[in-house]
Amino acid sequence: MLNHYETVFIATPVLSEAQMKEAVTKFKGVITDNGGEVVHEENWGLRKLAYPIQKKTTGFYHLIEFKAEGSLIDKLEIQYRRDERIIRFLTFKMDKYAVEYAIKKRSAKVESKAKEV
Repeated sequence: MLNHYETVFIATPVLSEAQMKEAVTKFKGVITDNGGEVVHEENWGLRKLAYPIQKKTTGFYHLIEFKAEGSLIDKLEIQYRRDERIIRFLTFKMDKYAVEYAIKKRSAKVESKAKEV
């Protein structure tokens, strides 16, 4: 039985677009190589941090929603810790209500984009 997880990481603001994409690809690879399945991802872009981290006031935020076994989380977080590009990360297990909310939120976004066209 796979659990639903959401992970958000903040990468250092000095990365180029290509370096950021490479980091995202790496962490998605850690998930899929260990039997996980990426459900959804969002690039939140460069945002101001609530407080300075490692003397930086901004960072690139990226969210990945995935299904995996619990044992994968340790492997993913070890990779975050080893990667000097990552300044903060948070992974949490989603309950069924969080999963439903995420699905609703995504479909609302798709509908609003369709109305704009």
